Amino acid sequence: MDSTVGAPQGVNPAHLLKGQKALVTGANSGIGKATAIGLGRAGADVVVNYVADQESAEAVVREITSFGVRAAAYEADVSQEDQVVAMVERMVREFGTIDIMVANAGLQRDAPFTEMTLAQWQKVLDVNLTGQFLCAREATKEFLRRGVVPEVSRAAGKIICMSSVHQIIPWAGHVNYASSKGGVQMMMETLAQELAPQKIRVNAVAPGAIRTPINRDAWETEQAREDLLKLIPYDRIGDPEDIANAVVALASDLLDYVVGATLYVDGGMTLFPGFATGG
Repeated sequence: MDSTVGAPQGVNPAHLLKGQKALVTGANSGIGKATAIGLGRAGADVVVNYVADQESAEAVVREITSFGVRAAAYEADVSQEDQVVAMVERMVREFGTIDIMVANAGLQRDAPFTEMTLAQWQKVLDVNLTGQFLCAREATKEFLRRGVVPEVSRAAGKIICMSSVHQIIPWAGHVNYASSKGGVQMMMETLAQELAPQKIRVNAVAPGAIRTPINRDAWETEQAREDLLKLIPYDRIGDPEDIANAVVALASDLLDYVVGATLYVDGGMTLFPGFATGG
């Protein structure tokens, strides 16, 4: 048997990503913040991308560096090609390379379908889908240039797309958001198919209901919380750290054979719990 096959024995979780360089977009709050911190705790050097609120981004950097790794905050709008290109070039120049791209930045601009403006539609697609395309493309260029460095990782690079349960669950009143996440799923799977022969692993994490500022209305009040829990068989709302843990695992060699997969982190929301007592 190949001695490299199988999970490493006696791995310290704090060393899962030791020596690797990660970039997390939209990392100054919510899921992105928890993910950037989780990657740093696992031993990676981390670039914290933000588009606004530099102070919050710098606070995330300080927390990451407390783990004894490097971190920096880079401002860039992921929907703008020139800014994404410049961001990745800067990371390669200042950190030496990039091993992990977490395309997390996303937003919502909700409206009933007939009232949704073209600007609302386009903004969500530009950030949630085109932004992930641009980030993945630029990271892939560096992965291909550098190739596999066995002492760092078995893969030449890892791309983790932040999707949503709404890549498969329709969501009335959010057609732009659901469409963008459906696009993320197919983009991720197509990239995974194309890039796997170059030892680049592309996967996605699909959060369910997570306590973040973007969906505060869904869990902040007791009534909202009770209504939301009806959709979650596991009977709790997720925390950003639940998503961070999934990203760390997917980025590590522990899951080196996972390619083109979506990891649903949703407490069972995609099990369609309404059918548990009927149907």
